[in-house]
Parts: sequence; C-alpha cells; structure tokens
Amino acid sequence: MKQETLIAVVEDDTEIRTLVAGLLSREGFEAAPCNGAAELDRLAERRRVDLIVLDLMLAGEDGLSICRRYRNGPVAIPILMVTAKGDDLDRIVGLEVGADDYLPKPFNPRELIARVRAILRRTRDVHQPPAAAAPPEIFQFCGWRLNSASRELRDPEGKLVDLTGAEFDMLMALVTHPQRVLNRDQLLDWTRGRSAAPFDRTVDVQLSRLRRKLGDNSKPPSVIKTIRGGGYLFSPQVQRERG
Repeated sequence: MKQETLIAVVEDDTEIRTLVAGLLSREGFEAAPCNGAAELDRLAERRRVDLIVLDLMLAGEDGLSICRRYRNGPVAIPILMVTAKGDDLDRIVGLEVGADDYLPKPFNPRELIARVRAILRRTRDVHQPPAAAAPPEIFQFCGWRLNSASRELRDPEGKLVDLTGAEFDMLMALVTHPQRVLNRDQLLDWTRGRSAAPFDRTVDVQLSRLRRKLGDNSKPPSVIKTIRGGGYLFSPQVQRERG
C-alpha cells in the first residue's frame, strides 16, 4: 500500500490548525496537527515528514527558529511558512532562513493547496535515491558542479553547498538556459508553476540568496546579471554532461 504524504501543520491557534489539517486531509494528504515545536519534534522522530506548514508567530520557539533547525538537519524537510504578518520584510526573512515558500494570512484555501502541491512536486526526490536507470546530468560553470539527480552543488574546491529545494530549482532554470535573458514570469513558471501569484517577488529573493552562495558579490553581480527592463541572465558558459 502506498504511503500517504505526511504534512505537519504547526500552528498554536486551535481553530486554524484544525481547519488547515482538515483541508489537507480532504485533499488526500495525511495531516498531523502540531501545537508547537515540541509536538513537531516528536512527530519527526517517529515518522518521515514530507512537508511542514509552519506558522511564523508561535508561542515558545517561533517559526523562524524551527525553520532554521529543520533546514540545517540531516534531512532538509520542505517548509511552507504561513503567517498573519504580510509585509515584505517578514516574507524575505522567512525565505532567507530556508522556507521554500511563504503564504500570508488570510489565504484562499485553494491557494494553500496549490502551493503545497507545487512544493511537493519540486522536492519529491528529497527522501528518495535517484533512479539507477536515469544517469544524472552534471552542469559545470566557473569550476562549480551541479548534479541534477542528487541535487548537489559543489564549489570549485569540491565543497558541498547547501541549497533549499527552491534554490535548486532556480539554479536549474538558470544553468539550463545560460546566456539568455529570462524574465520573472518565466522563472516563476519554471520553478513554482501555477502556484505563483501575480507580481510575486520570490524570484528576487531566491536569486539574491543564490548570488551569495555562488560568491557573486561584485557590484553589479557578474554571474547572475540583472537586465534592466528585461529580467535576469546567467552569464557563465555551462558545460553539460551525463554523470
């Protein structure tokens, strides 16, 4: 029997926690309501958690702290951060600490499900080894190596660089379309699909994080260039080979 996708709903408001868990259950997911960090930790010790729907403002350990812990753990569990605080700074901070996506309250239930499904599609291999029959593609640029199957990025010295699921998807979109101007809508479509909201600024945040991880600190950036009025351009030549 196929195991259901387990989604932890971490929310200290009983009514909201029950509503979100019920919504996910009706969509065919296994929802595990958690009142806070302690219940989430106990759940993760017993079960494989496929996604955490995480409220930012929690009593006790807050959502940002929980997000940092689980992003830096042995298995980086995908995280959808949900909060009543809707300004850009809160959104950016949530993404900066490793959340895969961000949804402000109040939200449309269908948008929540769409974003959950989009994150799960992007991270579906996080708990699974790559299929032996499908050799990975290796993308090399400026001494860096990106493995499409293992989702690993290594710097020119061979050191592993941690990427969130969203960062990996964004980098894949860039390395598969090098030296080509890509607008925000294209990048949103390739990385988040139909879950993307109009005028979504997540692309800018993800690219800013990628620039730092790639050491692209020049002013203006030289690896991922911003094209005025056009979008973004991944400037290095990319070599593509089968692993």
